[in-house]
Amino acid sequence: MPPWTRGVVNVAAVFFGLALSGTILALAGVAPSSLVTEFASSVTEQQSLRAVLNQAVPLILIGTAASFAFRARFWNLGIEGQMIMGGIAATAISLAKTGPDDLRLGLMALAAMLAGTAWVAIPTALKYVMGINEIITTLLLNYVAQYGLYDLLYGAWKDPADSFPHSAPYAAAERLPVIDDWLQSGLIVAVVVVLAASWLLQLSRVGFYLRFIHANAAMAVRMGVPTGRIVAGVVLTSGAVAGLAGFVVPSAMEGRLTQGFFEGYGFSAVLIAFLAQNNPLVGAIVAILVAILFVTGQSLQIFYQIPFAMVQLIQAFIVMCVAAADFFVRHRVVLQRR
Repeated sequence: MPPWTRGVVNVAAVFFGLALSGTILALAGVAPSSLVTEFASSVTEQQSLRAVLNQAVPLILIGTAASFAFRARFWNLGIEGQMIMGGIAATAISLAKTGPDDLRLGLMALAAMLAGTAWVAIPTALKYVMGINEIITTLLLNYVAQYGLYDLLYGAWKDPADSFPHSAPYAAAERLPVIDDWLQSGLIVAVVVVLAASWLLQLSRVGFYLRFIHANAAMAVRMGVPTGRIVAGVVLTSGAVAGLAGFVVPSAMEGRLTQGFFEGYGFSAVLIAFLAQNNPLVGAIVAILVAILFVTGQSLQIFYQIPFAMVQLIQAFIVMCVAAADFFVRHRVVLQRR
């Protein structure tokens, strides 16, 4: 099936999933007209559009991180753990006041990327040295990172000003600046990462080798492709981008390290990479659509008392519909008369 036809099938599956979700929301008391109004206002009103773009920044980054790993057939389900370690490393730089003020933001971003890289290196080594499935190790390491975060926020890093389980606020020099009084500069970071990832995966020699490895890893090894180095490098890059997302959320959105800053991003990363077919440019568009869904879901929570679980249910419906649509990509339906 040509790529454009596959795209049409996937788009139709997304709309079918949204139609099912709209039916459920209607049964929950949200009129279809109100649902359309909420979706439209998220892109037409400046305040809502700002919220969408700000929410899209970490979604673009985690979608890109997942696309890197999935291209290498490494099922990195530890995006949240790598985000947590990135947030912890960035906050450590902030609390220690490492370096001069004008360089600290860059140091926090670098520390977050290194921490995410180190965290994903553990399941990478366990898979390629000991043969342990990365789905299990990346998922379990999420819990290790999560409870390590709780230990810090309920202990040594608890804010002394209010004794709540979050870190002390970041200084002004440690926050990502706002452009033109409403647009977050993290969007520039996300765009740069997406363009670099697109070049690496689509145009570079590494991207060509990855397509070979993804299609037939055994044949790639026989043909002399340096499979181990390429896969390891791409997976470590995935962890670095996820760690960068763990820096962006506290620095741009929360203003401090909180105990729930990472929640929901792991599932969203898989959703974005899956819908985008591991293409970073397409993933950026999908991430914006998911951000619209998030912002609309927040409005539904406030004005219609719809629980956040309903928003997650909508995401699950979309994933299942796109997964089911793969049947029509791989098979041709032929109707015959008897």
